[in-house]
Amino acid sequence: MTDSVDAWGIQRDWIDADDAPQRVPEATVRLMREAIGSPPSDLDERAPVVTRPGRATGLVGNVVCEDGTERRLDDVLPDDFPFGYHSLHTDGGVTRRLIVSPGECWLPSAQTWGWSVQLYAALSTSSRGIGDLADLRTLREWTEQAGGGFLLVNPLHATAPVLPQESSPYLPATRRFRNPLYLRLDDVPGAAAVLATGDHEPAPTARTIDRDAAWLHKRDVLRRAFDDTAAEDDPDLAAWRAEQGDALEEYAAWAVLAEEHGADWHAWPSDLRDPHGPAVRRLVVERADDIAFHAWLQWQLAEQLREATGDLTVIQDLPIGVSGGGADAWAWQGVLADGITVGCPPDALNSSGQDWGSPPLTPWRLREADYEPFIESVRATIAGAGGIRIDHVMGLFRLWWIPNGEVATAGCYVRYPADDLLDIVCLESHRAQAVVIGEDLGTVEDGVTEALSERNILSYRVLWFEDDEPSTWPELSLATITTHDLPTIAGLWSGSDVEDVLESSDMNEPDVRAGRAELLERLERSGVAKGDEVADVVPAAYARLGTASSLLLALSLEDAVLEERRPNVPGTTADQRDNWCVPLAVDVDALGDLDSPRAIVRAVTQTT
Repeated sequence: MTDSVDAWGIQRDWIDADDAPQRVPEATVRLMREAIGSPPSDLDERAPVVTRPGRATGLVGNVVCEDGTERRLDDVLPDDFPFGYHSLHTDGGVTRRLIVSPGECWLPSAQTWGWSVQLYAALSTSSRGIGDLADLRTLREWTEQAGGGFLLVNPLHATAPVLPQESSPYLPATRRFRNPLYLRLDDVPGAAAVLATGDHEPAPTARTIDRDAAWLHKRDVLRRAFDDTAAEDDPDLAAWRAEQGDALEEYAAWAVLAEEHGADWHAWPSDLRDPHGPAVRRLVVERADDIAFHAWLQWQLAEQLREATGDLTVIQDLPIGVSGGGADAWAWQGVLADGITVGCPPDALNSSGQDWGSPPLTPWRLREADYEPFIESVRATIAGAGGIRIDHVMGLFRLWWIPNGEVATAGCYVRYPADDLLDIVCLESHRAQAVVIGEDLGTVEDGVTEALSERNILSYRVLWFEDDEPSTWPELSLATITTHDLPTIAGLWSGSDVEDVLESSDMNEPDVRAGRAELLERLERSGVAKGDEVADVVPAAYARLGTASSLLLALSLEDAVLEERRPNVPGTTADQRDNWCVPLAVDVDALGDLDSPRAIVRAVTQTT
């Protein structure tokens, strides 16, 4: 119903998850218009042109390509025009970005299976309070030995370097840089010598995910290793920093300021809130060693991720947004909307709707910024791993905006330039030879599935949600039984997941129990019956999943160890439940000794 969209991009009329028509109240429309603001009158003449070879542009001028060569544009883009980010100088005297996309994402050549992994939860006997990149390497080697083709991991993006540490991987401070908590200290130059002294913050000893204790320990050891090895003077670090450019330096400056003034830049002294102001420029000079330390952490993360992934495709997760007080929000002030967060209206996951706490990018301001915030986020998340999962991919079409302080149901949809954003994703996928998955669960409007398929973006097919048999699911999809927001097979089968949800949330008990009954009915189509042991139920369900023709088959690591607790219950807070803090029940270096993961792999591979 995009014909109801107003000049601000607000969708006045929409269809909810129950197929009922809804209309946005006038008061909400007025508030959203104020938050969005009005674009300059000449934006359409200055905004980036996103197109493909062979298409008409309506423009004439000279193009300076990325490689420095020059081409002439006379309306239709030639078929042999190079893909990339170019500069168009029109004959009318206007310079604008020309983004040329292949219009399709890269795809693997054959169907394969892999594990979905919450890396923070994948502890080993060598972990220090949280699963790390060496644990990812262990999982990668284990997967390769069993014949798997990929790993699907939670977002690895950085949070603020302060206490308390943000537990949700889906509310990072940045979507461009990674979390130093995932560093394996033993593999960091100079750290072994610091650890040998015994004179450092202690590592967590309990087998729980204690991010605060882990950060205190790791931060102490890492800083001392950096200082002891004079890493600031390393020419390789200097060369790497130069390659990363201004974005890394800006992030590192934010991290230094966050350590001193707190995680939310809005609460900093006023002269430090401007990343380009004189106070921050002075800080860059005066605190050069501290800024170098945070840049060095990102270098170490890039090196360890490369070692961890090897030649296996590791699909990293791109959250829908970032913390409003974090590094990206500080850097992109004015592009993000003030006084607004994003979420979703009521759907099958949560009858009250959800508020994810991230401020949205304002669509016209994103265009005015040449799409750079989006490009950098996609590129950085793909980097070094071979794949990306776009969380809530419907947000590239429209996002549910919620006024601060209001319940999720008080929001409305604001539309985005989906064709441009999707073609940018195709370009980044093509360059990195990376598979792209669009998480399209929840309220999906007409046309989304078709737009993803046209561009070779894999959709999601989740057994818990599908009425059709897996054998009928489309090839351009990722097939799975569950997700981090949904019950594990063991939790569903035992009934413990229902009790967990009721104890930790405000959800209506009859609805929760009815939801379990519906999922059990779907599970029982796998040929299992009441009274069956969960160790038999899990492989039976995965044998059914293995009939899917989906290009990727994702097997849950929680299911592999018969875990009853799901990683996250949507809509609950930290004082209600320990979301994103549930450790895997088995050390990752002991997974090879278990029968249950082998049973799942046999079940899937014998039916594919």
